[in-house]
Amino acid sequence: MNDRVRLDGRFFRAGPERFLVRGVAYGAFAPNAAGEPFPEPARALTDLDALVELGANTIRLYDIPPPWLLDAAAERGLRLFITTPWTPHAGFLGSRTQRRATRTAILAAVQSVAHHPAVFAIAIGNEIPPDIVRWNGTRRVAAFLDEVLLAARDTAPECLFTYANYPPTEFLHLRHLDFVTFNVFLHNRPALVNYLVHLQTLADGKPLLLGECGVDARREGAARQAEILSWTLAATVTGGLAGAIVFAFTDDWHRNGQPVTDWEMGLTSVTRERKPAFAAVRARFTDPPPQPARSPRVTVVVAAYNAAATLRDCLDSLLRLHHPDLEVIVVDDGSTDATPEITQAYPQFRTLRLPSNLGLSHARNLGIRSATGEIIAFTDADCRVDPDWLRFLVAGLLDAPVAGIGGPNLLPPDDPPVAALVMAAPGGPMHVLLDDRFAEHVPGCNMAFWKWALEAIGGFDPVFRQAGDDVDVCWRLQRRGWRLGFAPSGFVWHHRRPSVREYLRQQAGYGAAEALLLAKHPTRFNALGAARWQGRICAPAEVDLPWRRPTIFRGLFATGLFQTLYTPASDPFIPLFTSLEYHVAIALPLVLLSLYLSWLWPVAFAAMALPVAVALLAALRTPLPRTPSPWWARPLLALLHYLQPIVRGAARYATRFGLGAAPSDTLAPGDSLETQARVYAETPVRERAYWSATWRERQDWIQRLVTAIETHRWPCRTDSGWADFDIEVFGPRWTRVTLVTVAEPARDRAQILRCRLHPRWTLATHLVVWGSLATLLLVLRLLGLHAHGLWLAPLILATLGAWFHRQGRTLQCRLTVILDDVARAWGLTPVESPASRHDLP
Repeated sequence: MNDRVRLDGRFFRAGPERFLVRGVAYGAFAPNAAGEPFPEPARALTDLDALVELGANTIRLYDIPPPWLLDAAAERGLRLFITTPWTPHAGFLGSRTQRRATRTAILAAVQSVAHHPAVFAIAIGNEIPPDIVRWNGTRRVAAFLDEVLLAARDTAPECLFTYANYPPTEFLHLRHLDFVTFNVFLHNRPALVNYLVHLQTLADGKPLLLGECGVDARREGAARQAEILSWTLAATVTGGLAGAIVFAFTDDWHRNGQPVTDWEMGLTSVTRERKPAFAAVRARFTDPPPQPARSPRVTVVVAAYNAAATLRDCLDSLLRLHHPDLEVIVVDDGSTDATPEITQAYPQFRTLRLPSNLGLSHARNLGIRSATGEIIAFTDADCRVDPDWLRFLVAGLLDAPVAGIGGPNLLPPDDPPVAALVMAAPGGPMHVLLDDRFAEHVPGCNMAFWKWALEAIGGFDPVFRQAGDDVDVCWRLQRRGWRLGFAPSGFVWHHRRPSVREYLRQQAGYGAAEALLLAKHPTRFNALGAARWQGRICAPAEVDLPWRRPTIFRGLFATGLFQTLYTPASDPFIPLFTSLEYHVAIALPLVLLSLYLSWLWPVAFAAMALPVAVALLAALRTPLPRTPSPWWARPLLALLHYLQPIVRGAARYATRFGLGAAPSDTLAPGDSLETQARVYAETPVRERAYWSATWRERQDWIQRLVTAIETHRWPCRTDSGWADFDIEVFGPRWTRVTLVTVAEPARDRAQILRCRLHPRWTLATHLVVWGSLATLLLVLRLLGLHAHGLWLAPLILATLGAWFHRQGRTLQCRLTVILDDVARAWGLTPVESPASRHDLP
């Protein structure tokens, strides 16, 4: 047993193999002849042999084992999960001396056994009673346990550490656990499954171990004990837990020096006679996990652009996937590096190549069209998938009424320190949860959908070339009334940006994507253009006030069996102090004014220092990765917190100002859009009407218009239920046109479809016009000419207004041509056409 157990994402690994904990609690016992709190060696060795026969690979101990027991477990290939034997009393944190004594006792116990190769992990505590936690204060207890965890890790860095929690103190959220352990005794199957899902959410990317689960055979009966343990262990496997420990091996159990005679929770009796539960547990420990009723074909699509640095690692991980019916499609999006050569080394995968870089959405849509799977899963070329990734995603799609599902993306352990800090920085690709089971958003590096759902919404929007496509798809699916699931154990390893420059470049891309999303989903954003999520963003970065205390439901007199912590929503005003808008609208004007008004210097200094203080506070409150962090980790993290909203906001506004792309010049082969639009240039048509001999659905008419507008690569958005228009079209930067439709019935089932086009200014136009006016007034004031030069203000307003109005009219004319073309293709007759008036009723 030379390989120590180590973390492997949401699971454990020993050597090259995954280590799924199959454990049994052993003890506590009355002291033996040597005064050791264990049975006599001969009895203990026999018990270890029985545990090997049971199929267990882990023993949970509640006392520090003697050397002979450590060596005997190692000889039999059994790992030890040891709980440090200390009993918290009401005043264990009452004074510095008591606190130091408790800490010293725990660390001494850790030091005595942690270096033995048979030790799997150590729990620094077990089930501190809720009234004792309340007596000492929740924050003080959590801070003490976190302090001990860090000290224990320094004492034995090769060992894993945890704290064995239970539902009455569910609110104890410790930051420095290597994995999360909960003791849960629930004898109702649906309640257990739901609570395990909830605990997976609390684990937040760390392995979840069921530290104790058991049934009292005296009260429930031997047969019922076997049944409950069987489906409990099955639930831990299907729920994606890292393992479970059955309590206990024998009814020979002592507490506070006295034998416990009113409980019989052992798999064997006091005399080691085996109960039916022994066979039931052995079946779960030794038999392979149950297979799903059906395994639909899955197509995994990997879009790659100049991904030679990470693509080989990604494709190697796809070769190790555990799914019986699998297809992998790699879409090379016009790469110019060694990506094509790497894909040739994997003939078992289908490779599709695009002639040029058309963008992420286009590449993924090509994968969707070429897929033969019933389910389409997506990951990125800079990801490494877990072998059981698809097992949990597919199970979630089959078990819940969802159109898509996703999972977490974790930091690879071999990433450099800067990448670890980038993961802890704000703005990374994270999921947004509505509750324990359903998500509002799942990141594009780890998501899967039913193919019919993607086809129903038309796939990914090609306007999103680098980012934002996953958010758009999630929101469009939810707009249809479909839900998204979340599989916490279906994770991928996602390489973060290896440098600050690459991280800021990524954030600029996200800011540009937010501007595009704002054009399509305006109700999902606030007035400053930041996304308004309905769910909780599951990110390590936190910018919040440390004195905003959460609320704990403790039950009457702190006796609640499930005492849950309710964290208040993040303060919406704190992020404003680091935003680009704050710097431009508040901090910078105060600094400029202080150049003329010296008494404003303190105010200006405070305004500039406030974002720095918020960034420092966020960096101090963000937990760092488990690996040793350099001294510059916190300062660099504070710098990222400071720069990220500025860079992202600048890219968002730059894209919003230049949102309108130049439209295509041609409407059809040989027909110039510009030439046709000149017909309406002299007298722009504000309203257009079309006659149909049969009734047409107005929604179909709107969808045809949207498709035609997107063909000309104009960004547009449709009514989301809150707008007073059907379609809003963004032209070349300065203008936009809103389009409203109405269906008017006529005789003999005939119909008239009317469209109204109204040109409007964009945000950039308003800023230019009113900014120019403000600049003029300021210059006149500084030159002392405000009394004589005010006549320039209406002249500038009229000149700029006329030019922007002309831009809007041009876009309006071009859209009129598109309306006519769509109407003609649909068999509609323009009412204004003289040649068709005799056909009207």
